[in-house]
Amino acid sequence: MDIKLRVWRQAGPADKGKMVTYQVKDISPDASFLEMLDVLNERLILEGQEPIAFDHDCREGICGMCGMMINGVAHGPLKATTTCQLHMRHFNDGDTIDVEPWRAAAFPVVRDLVVDRGAFDSIIQAGGYITAPTGAAPDAHATPVPKVDADAAFEAATCIGCGACVAACPNGSAMLFTAAKVGHLGLLPQGQPERDTRVLSMIEAQDEAGFGGCTNAGECTTVCPKGIPLTLIGRLNSDYRKAATGRRG
Repeated sequence: MDIKLRVWRQAGPADKGKMVTYQVKDISPDASFLEMLDVLNERLILEGQEPIAFDHDCREGICGMCGMMINGVAHGPLKATTTCQLHMRHFNDGDTIDVEPWRAAAFPVVRDLVVDRGAFDSIIQAGGYITAPTGAAPDAHATPVPKVDADAAFEAATCIGCGACVAACPNGSAMLFTAAKVGHLGLLPQGQPERDTRVLSMIEAQDEAGFGGCTNAGECTTVCPKGIPLTLIGRLNSDYRKAATGRRG
């Protein structure tokens, strides 16, 4: 199949970017979106041009590195799918596809499709941990966890930190990401000692990083490749109010 790509090219953070058009021919419908970009980059290198910079690592939908806007949608047209797991068979021969980086003040463009997601790291560093004794791992059944809590914690822990929620949000909010990280620890008994300080510190770090406020638009959960539910934001808000007023219980 033949595709026309319009890709955002930007040499550096301080440079002005623009959309550049490329014709990509004879792409297998079974190729992933990133493999298609690989083919284009090989051609650009052979022609003596700069390849398109984009983030990637595992290419198995696990690491969260591959995020980009495809035709205005974070990760592309398929629900619950990362860019690396999106295949060209979901497009039509002759399609024109626009590819852009995440657009958010807290995610400045580094080069082309690569953005700096270090702001997420600052949120994790602020409270994404538990107090745990050193030594051998305890037996799995040593601390009973109700199944409903375990299931909810696991659902929250599936967040891969790709940033699609921020890119899709009209406010550039990171609330779904923060809610997932606060929630998966706060739902477990091991996460209770820091429950209040965690939510206060992580929300503070989120605001300091320059993310926008949440207005419950819901775009975040729509594009989340792991289907993190919007209900976690409600849980985060409840935890924050209790922690801020000292009314836990």
